[in-house]
Amino acid sequence: MAEDSRDNKLKFSLKELTLEATSSQSASKDANDVGVPGSSATLQLPDCKFVCVEYPAVVSNVDRMLESVGGEKGVSKTYADSSRRLELRFRPQDPFCHSLCGNRFPSTNLLLRVRRRVRKGNPEDVQIEMGILGVIGTTYKFQGMADFQYLAVHSEDGKHLSLYDKIILRKPESKQYFEQPVPFYIPPPIFSRLDNPVDYFYRPDIHHNQVPMSKDNFIGLNRARRPHNALFISYDEPTVPSECAEAARANWDRVCQKPCDKEAEEAIGKMFESRPIWSRNAVKANLDIHPEKLKLLLPVVAYYMVTGPWRSLWVRLGYDPRKNPEAKKYQVLDFRIRCSTKHGYSVSDMPVKAKRSTLNYSLSITFNKAAPQPASVMELPPDGTSEKSVPIKYQLKESSYIFREGMLPPHRQMFYQLCDIEVESVRKVIQRNDGEEEVCDERDGWCLPHTADNLRDIVSTMIKKVIREQRPAW
Repeated sequence: MAEDSRDNKLKFSLKELTLEATSSQSASKDANDVGVPGSSATLQLPDCKFVCVEYPAVVSNVDRMLESVGGEKGVSKTYADSSRRLELRFRPQDPFCHSLCGNRFPSTNLLLRVRRRVRKGNPEDVQIEMGILGVIGTTYKFQGMADFQYLAVHSEDGKHLSLYDKIILRKPESKQYFEQPVPFYIPPPIFSRLDNPVDYFYRPDIHHNQVPMSKDNFIGLNRARRPHNALFISYDEPTVPSECAEAARANWDRVCQKPCDKEAEEAIGKMFESRPIWSRNAVKANLDIHPEKLKLLLPVVAYYMVTGPWRSLWVRLGYDPRKNPEAKKYQVLDFRIRCSTKHGYSVSDMPVKAKRSTLNYSLSITFNKAAPQPASVMELPPDGTSEKSVPIKYQLKESSYIFREGMLPPHRQMFYQLCDIEVESVRKVIQRNDGEEEVCDERDGWCLPHTADNLRDIVSTMIKKVIREQRPAW
């Protein structure tokens, strides 16, 4: 029987292997080679590609098996992203079911279709036919263990009560549904980030044994207090320091070797004389100095406020903002860009990108392969001397600490000082109680209660306006 060359089939019997080829192929071959044991032949494989899933269970129901891996749509979506692992949920209807993850491997296997034929009336006459359907180029293997499972069950007095009907919204419900008392059920999204055991070789920590164990410098294992000698002051401490630590001055004198370092010390001294409280970004935007040197210079002229309305700010030595109402304009405003559809954008199309992307975190359903770093080549001048280098600038942009109308913050979270928000409506809110400040509060400082909330609303409205102007379709 003549067949297309693309549909050649291998036929196996219980005793021998034969290959059926087209008449043209048969004519081109030596007749003596056909049917000779040990002879070989070239077979053209079909172009069909397959994906193999090594299912870690005995399959008795194909539909339920497909549902556990997300169906054909879920498998196709996972296959389209090479960085994702295939998720298998043994309880697909349970949203709290933690999945078993399968790793993706390249493969060069063949998918065979086997047919067993028995002649009627003669059960001993059996013929087995095998056909190659395609090549399996990708295989998913479940080599690890599933994460710990935690059922939505409340146990009380030896009785177990299912919470699925109370915490899972299956249809539109009335107000009474949301007001009914329900036991707390807040499981973590993941218990373990690893699904394979890891060998941990316990060994003594040599560096840790060499660090003297004292209460002054002991924070945690292998961690001594950084030698910047900054003075940290909480809001509830009665006094503030008027002089820097001796070690801070010694460290700076040891590093201050160049004329530019002397100039930086004089410049930062003048900055704190004209304005007693600065944020780190504000200092870096007004002073061009290496960040490591700035860490040693700041403790010489200022102390660091840990809590209160001036938290995370550097305050001039000897200056107590809790006793000076004019320090109201130097208070900090912790502002975060609001993200919701009512503000004109969602998380995916946030106009300001996050400092740290969530894609950098390795989840249990993803795996990252280390990409090779490209080699860099630097051309040197013929005479062997390097070209004149461009001076490095460490100074930040003005937008790193100042906000004006029509601007977008460079980051989703910003710590603005009130004096650096150059908006007239904001200044009016801050100046509502000018000359009437009596008591400094740990939350609102010298401002009226809920002033920070009002300022956040004003800034958020301005940002929303800017975004709508940039995207008129919204």
